[in-house]
Amino acid sequence: MSKPIKYFIFSVMALFSLSTFALDRSKVAENAEDVTPLLNGMAIPNVMVKTPEGDPVSLKAMLLQQPSVIVFYRGGWCPYCSRQLAELKDIEQDLLKEGYQILAISPETPEKLQSQKLETEFAAQLISDADLEAIKGFGIGFYVPDDTRKLYKDRMNVELTPDTNERAVLPAPAIFISDTQGNIQFSYVNPNFRVRPSAELVLSAAKLVKQPAK
Repeated sequence: MSKPIKYFIFSVMALFSLSTFALDRSKVAENAEDVTPLLNGMAIPNVMVKTPEGDPVSLKAMLLQQPSVIVFYRGGWCPYCSRQLAELKDIEQDLLKEGYQILAISPETPEKLQSQKLETEFAAQLISDADLEAIKGFGIGFYVPDDTRKLYKDRMNVELTPDTNERAVLPAPAIFISDTQGNIQFSYVNPNFRVRPSAELVLSAAKLVKQPAK
């Protein structure tokens, strides 16, 4: 691994360490800049999600099975998310060889994930978090302004997922890498939805996480 990539990985891992350690991550932030994501070494939350078929599953139980790359994305309607998933598809075989499973989690309903599943041969497991449990548990949920929510509806015919207060919620795009003990070992969260980590960075981080401690 090149020194710049390794340095950047450790920089990203420490991005939120000073400002978010003691905060309540279950609360939805008022904007993407104020999310408080899980930090490295923290435990995966014990939350329920659904498969594209609508079956409820324990996310933690899934993640305890093997090392995991967890991708939180806004939805199949988001071109930046689609591009990111396409780039991750290029490294999926490398990740699988390293022993990882890939989970792609969005707030969309299982029904919407069904159509995405049919359109792709990506090895990632598509997961519905329409109840927002995982998004809140990982500390990456934020409220979408009403005017933006209306814009998505009018221009893209996208109905964003509301919480119990009927306010629309989206995840700040994020990637987490977890171990078989259910702990976070790497995280990348960026409030700018247009900026995503490169596939090279994700693969480098995944390999670094699996290196034995010295």
